[in-house]
Amino acid sequence: MNPLSIAENILRLRHGKKMTQEQLANFIGVTKASVSKWETGQSMPDIIILPQLAALFDVTVDELLGYVPQLSREQIQKLYQKFAADFAGSPFEEVLSQTQKYVKKYYSCYPFLFQICVLWLNHYTMAQGEERQREILVLLSELCEHIRENCRDVRIADDVIVLQAMAHLRLGKRAEVVDALEEMSRPDRLMGQSASVLMQAYMMAGEKEKAESLMQISMYNALISFVGISTSYISMHMDQPTACESTINRIAQMAETYRLRQLNPNLAAGFEYQAVMCYCLQGEKQKALEHAGYYVLCLEELFSSAAIVLHGDDYFDRIEEWFEKTEGGTGAPRSRQVVLDEVKQSLDSPVFALLEEENEFKSLKRKLNEIQ
Repeated sequence: MNPLSIAENILRLRHGKKMTQEQLANFIGVTKASVSKWETGQSMPDIIILPQLAALFDVTVDELLGYVPQLSREQIQKLYQKFAADFAGSPFEEVLSQTQKYVKKYYSCYPFLFQICVLWLNHYTMAQGEERQREILVLLSELCEHIRENCRDVRIADDVIVLQAMAHLRLGKRAEVVDALEEMSRPDRLMGQSASVLMQAYMMAGEKEKAESLMQISMYNALISFVGISTSYISMHMDQPTACESTINRIAQMAETYRLRQLNPNLAAGFEYQAVMCYCLQGEKQKALEHAGYYVLCLEELFSSAAIVLHGDDYFDRIEEWFEKTEGGTGAPRSRQVVLDEVKQSLDSPVFALLEEENEFKSLKRKLNEIQ
């Protein structure tokens, strides 16, 4: 049923009951003309009649009205992809306003609201001016708070705590981030062992396929997390060449072993970019150029197809089924065009001044700008 399509619903439900307009009118206690007006959209039943109509047709009042407060996973995925694409091609405030209307419409559909928070977090920097960007982060935090207070899905309730902390971090609310995540992130908590215990239970039950699938997504997530944290570790130790280089070399070996450039080129590009910055700050021109080349290769891989999607490979051949189960699906958080517009300026940073006069670096910048 479509939202607020009561005219079509009454007509369809009456036909389903094989009732005439006159029979329906007699049952409810109105005139045949009233039923005709309901079905043609000229008027609506009085509010006190709605429960009686719903009972007759064996549906809820919401179903009779055509109002559906919840969205399916597939509907959430499609809406997210639509809004992400709209942000790439339409005025930011116009798209933001549209998403806010959907928030009000589906204010109790928490999986959808969570994805809207993800959407806003990934696009708020497109707003005009720092003050407006902060306002959107505040809106995001308020929506996260609504989800936290009302959602009974433990997974979403936990995830939204982290999402709200990300917004608070960008707002400079350090204390709020620490309060929210310090206890949650303790390495001695048993939650970190939950996947391992579940795998063993699957194996004991003879459900080898489920165990293998969970093992793969757990290994993949651990790999992604390790590379991401290591990239931040490099950033934190820019003034310590030995620690930086050791980390860069170790992650580079892991990236090659797991073919990270093909598996997750966006993550690999983030690591290579950080390595270029590190070596530039240390005056290591050749090493910086080497990793700048790897950075552009990662981006060429990332934009080699018409859409940016999460995927597996011949080793991680079971993880896509996990991506498809999530409300976000296999699509990237931001549209291909938004990401492409951003990365094309990425090598213009003053931190790369050491490389500006190098022909190899100029060639890499041309390659980056030629990506379509």
